[in-house]
Amino acid sequence: MNKTFKATIIHLIVALLIALSLIILVILFFGREIDTVMTLANKITVDTSKKEEEIVKIDLSKQLLETYPEYGTQYADIEIPAIDVNLPVYYGDTLSILKNGVGHSGSSYFPGEGGTIVYMGHNFEGYFRRFGELQVGDKIKITTTYGEYNYEIYDLKLVDETDLDAVDVQREKEILAIFTCYPFDNIGHAYQRYIVYAELIKE
Repeated sequence: MNKTFKATIIHLIVALLIALSLIILVILFFGREIDTVMTLANKITVDTSKKEEEIVKIDLSKQLLETYPEYGTQYADIEIPAIDVNLPVYYGDTLSILKNGVGHSGSSYFPGEGGTIVYMGHNFEGYFRRFGELQVGDKIKITTTYGEYNYEIYDLKLVDETDLDAVDVQREKEILAIFTCYPFDNIGHAYQRYIVYAELIKE
């Protein structure tokens, strides 16, 4: 083995070590940001083929509120004290809406209508990453443009993303169902959903 060949091998090893060191430094200093970007791409029962200008029609047979928010606009705030969550709620569930806060499925009821309300949100930091800390009995408050509604968690469930029966949109009882992706520290597409179920209470 001549000196030139040895020198080449040494240079390759040094270059590899430098590259590995740089990767480790990027992960250490920018891991959280990378995680946030990747989790934004998660699907949370969202139809990515939806167009932003698509109008969601409300079934007139269940119309109980005097006025409804326009699609894509904020109409409420959600507070979950147990995990320090205080986020805006938007009518709609496109990916761009979910980047700004919590989305409200257009196929479900609104707070105060007495039926199932379906919310969804990303699991990155500041949103629903701490969902796993929630327990039965924890409270959720939704303050809308037309009133305040309080809910108490009665069940928590982990389901596959294809489980369409995880939430039954019904009219008999006011139930709040909130989805997020699982695992909570997932990077990329998640194949499971963590659901929190809460019922309306009087306070």
